[in-house]
Amino acid sequence: MSNKVSAPELLVLALAIAQQAGELLVKRPLTFEVTSKSVAIDIATQMDRDSEKLIVDSLLAARVHDGIIGEEGTTRPSSSGITWVIDPIDGTVNYLYGLPGWSISIAAKDEFGVLVGVVHSPTIGSTWTATRGGGAFFNGQPIHCNDPIALDRALIGTGFVYDVSKRASQGKVISALLPQVRDIRRMGSAAVDICYAAMGAFDGYFEIGLMEWDVAAASLVATEAGALISTDSNDRTCCAGPTLYPHLIRALDMGGS
Repeated sequence: MSNKVSAPELLVLALAIAQQAGELLVKRPLTFEVTSKSVAIDIATQMDRDSEKLIVDSLLAARVHDGIIGEEGTTRPSSSGITWVIDPIDGTVNYLYGLPGWSISIAAKDEFGVLVGVVHSPTIGSTWTATRGGGAFFNGQPIHCNDPIALDRALIGTGFVYDVSKRASQGKVISALLPQVRDIRRMGSAAVDICYAAMGAFDGYFEIGLMEWDVAAASLVATEAGALISTDSNDRTCCAGPTLYPHLIRALDMGGS
């Protein structure tokens, strides 16, 4: 395959590889080899590593000059102008416990930002895709965020950092926000949560401490679906439709997030 390739071609490649990784991961092992990452409760399994290897090997077999940024440590510079940003299992705790909703996230970026995004969650039959300027899709159908939505009618998704020292302050934020919104959900995969905000399954989403591989693909899905998404100087990522977005930001600021 030529290294000069269009976004639709990159999307076809990313989607096929995400589906292959999903097929690997749904065949759960009988036992898990669990290792800690940043803190004891931030974990990886042998399946995270196996999924990343499958994705990286498949991408480089097709596009040998591309770069790689992977959650499980794969780093490779690009000589083609394209770098792939990979989360082999977003929601490893869900995966370890046999809960649904974990996902595979694959994005391709160039000098202007994310060009292609795929978030594939096989246990809930859900795949989100986007190309820059080409719209966002859920299982092949166009999607758009909910807008306008008032804060007091908003269903908000969130997640929590693995640094235990920060969880008490996060609890205070939730306590302050909960009376102001319809309800709050914690599903276990940041990529899926952002895609839920993109398609209107959530009205908004926020989380602190996300990494590039958590948000790269899903952020393109969100923006192509008409949502606003940003990460501020406090490492807080927020996503919502244009009407709700500033009100959610303000409510979180008042809650101390």
